[in-house]
Amino acid sequence: DMVNAIIDENHDIWTPEFQESVIQKIRKGVTLEITYAKDCLPQGVLGLNSDMFKEYVQYIADRRLEKLRLPKQYNSDNPFPWMSEIIDLRKEKNFFETRVTEYQTGGALQW
Repeated sequence: DMVNAIIDENHDIWTPEFQESVIQKIRKGVTLEITYAKDCLPQGVLGLNSDMFKEYVQYIADRRLEKLRLPKQYNSDNPFPWMSEIIDLRKEKNFFETRVTEYQTGGALQW
């Protein structure tokens, strides 16, 4: 991971003040994303509402913070495990060694 390599090579830039600044910027980004979701989905749509989107954005923010070796801020669960599975499987892999996911997303909508 490039950011952690830079941090490891330049300990002097990764001060507690800088770490707090990174956390606050991520928190601000989460707040903006949640506001956007509420504006775009005031009523929600089939299988998605602003509360679910809020939890997902918080979950992703916590993953990014952990990747930077910073503490989680939200402790949210992933309301869309199928989405993470699809995103994580997008990396190049042998077709015969991976699960097919394109046919599984319809069931996640809970008709």
